Amino acid sequence: MTMTDEGVYNGMPAHDLGEQGWERPWSGPNGGQCVETKQLADGRVAVRQSTDPAGPALIYTPEEIAAFLRGVKEGLADHLAAG
Repeated sequence: MTMTDEGVYNGMPAHDLGEQGWERPWSGPNGGQCVETKQLADGRVAVRQSTDPAGPALIYTPEEIAAFLRGVKEGLADHLAAG
């Protein structure tokens, strides 16, 4: 399925974005519960839960993804993993 930028919105059903192109960049030994990402044609990034591929997709701009990654690298999210 090929999709234009029209109709792509935050919270849309992930399956509406097609099944090709999804990746698991942070896959690990967590029983298959992974975050999947998909680069969209306009540079935005869709994010979905691998255990619910038909569930909602969160859509982020390249700037939002860059800010998130920058914050993680700087340790701003370390408290989320503290147990």
